[in-house]
Amino acid sequence: MHVHLDLPAEVAALWEAQAGPILHYPDPVLYRVAEPVARPDAATREIVERMKAAMRDFRGLGLAAPQIGVSRRIIIYQLPEEGSALRVIVNPRIVSRKGEQVGPEGCLSIPMLQGEVARANEVVVKGIDILGRPFRRRGTELEARVLQHEIDHLDGILFIDRAVPDTLEWCLPTDEPSREPLPLSEVDIG
Repeated sequence: MHVHLDLPAEVAALWEAQAGPILHYPDPVLYRVAEPVARPDAATREIVERMKAAMRDFRGLGLAAPQIGVSRRIIIYQLPEEGSALRVIVNPRIVSRKGEQVGPEGCLSIPMLQGEVARANEVVVKGIDILGRPFRRRGTELEARVLQHEIDHLDGILFIDRAVPDTLEWCLPTDEPSREPLPLSEVDIG
């Protein structure tokens, strides 16, 4: 079941002003289950390059191909630590989950909205790299959160569908919220 949001007029206007390659809620592509990639090729690499540019331009931690209107099972992410590698995973799937963490999330497809989401604290993901080689990746804490958030996008699930409802809060640039909004690098996952 998907959560329905009422967009404040100010938010809709700001989204319109920042139009770009990233699709915004409630675009139907965001709710589709993405198709697997048979074998990464030049077209896959071109999609990844478009994703990298969009993620960097909008200062996200990660991005899923459906967010740029491409219904393929491709995610990218880069953690905020200095020197952290940008990772590309094609056809990712979570094969194990451990523990739990609850923390703030935002999404480049729903700018200015934050909410608390419960996620596994550790995940193991299997997929293939951009050259088609199989691999597995273990992620903990923030990396686990980013992986789960992006893989949810591939399954047509948005963070608002998993968020604790009474924690969803619009953080407009002119707002003076009761609590300081977290820096983009810590919440706007992708």
